Amino acid sequence: MTPLTVREARKPDDYPGVARVLSASDPDWPATPELLAVWDAARDPALYHVQLVAEQGGQIVGVAQVGHDDFAYEDWRYFGHLAVRPDARQQGVGTALYDEVMSRLQARGAQDIRTMVSDQPRDEAGRAFLAGRGFTRTWDRYESRLHTGDLDLTTFGPLLDTVAAQGIELRSVADLAGDPERDRRLWELDWRLFQDVPMGQTMTKRPFDTWVKQELDDPTFSHDLSFVALRPGLNDPETGPYVGYSSLMKTPGGFYVIGMTGVRREDRGLGLAKALKVAAMRALHADGGGEIRTFNDPPNKAMLGMNRALGFRPGPTRSRYELHLDPVTGERRPITVEAL
Repeated sequence: MTPLTVREARKPDDYPGVARVLSASDPDWPATPELLAVWDAARDPALYHVQLVAEQGGQIVGVAQVGHDDFAYEDWRYFGHLAVRPDARQQGVGTALYDEVMSRLQARGAQDIRTMVSDQPRDEAGRAFLAGRGFTRTWDRYESRLHTGDLDLTTFGPLLDTVAAQGIELRSVADLAGDPERDRRLWELDWRLFQDVPMGQTMTKRPFDTWVKQELDDPTFSHDLSFVALRPGLNDPETGPYVGYSSLMKTPGGFYVIGMTGVRREDRGLGLAKALKVAAMRALHADGGGEIRTFNDPPNKAMLGMNRALGFRPGPTRSRYELHLDPVTGERRPITVEAL
């Protein structure tokens, strides 16, 4: 067998090899070297992150990355991902990467290690890999999909008319480029909305500069297809007239993903969240159409119901798996699962 080497990724030289592994292991969500470089540059430098590669015969055959979770930060909590090229599996590549990652995390006193895996048949081996190492499935995220070409978007005209009659304007992020406070207002609104999303964990606020890099400046983010609901005349000290937000990103796989859709508490029950999604769907359809995917958590029944009414249909489920370690001994601790 060709010798296997596990080492830290050399950037930018390793980006093409890493992208090939990630794309081959999850073809629905391909990666590109260019995006990997952008995402690395957008990381919060104050948080820990490391990327390891497994090299065999001069080729990268496996990738593992792990770091602090900037969406739900605790110094002792880490989120990671491990991928092995399909033709290199069952050869100890994943085990070698996992052992090196765990060695580093245990040296840092890690207490909570998390990852996400889908319920698709091709990920069965990955789920077995985690179960064999003591990981427990603790939370599900439902994926839903629709194609704008399958819908009669004219049926949503009355909804948009009702929203307009309430004095609410729906503007794209691109249309708001002239607002010098746009980015900061969106940052504050996004944080306010995220705190109400039932994700089974306590969220943390990303620094403004990091949020802008990871959201508005990300090459996948569509300024023309992401919409903001405004109430003219309102001057909230943090969000100004912005009362709702829905973001849309185009992935290398060619489909679009909804990042956030939400409305501040004072303006809920008026149909604004649904109208924001419809505005994005209409704009996308006018630009040639495409598939949209979104993710929601089981407790978020209101959003799940709204998505069904809009025409979204169930897709795969992605589950969070966790491993809890004793901070002193490093031994695995049992997990009580209440969400499933």
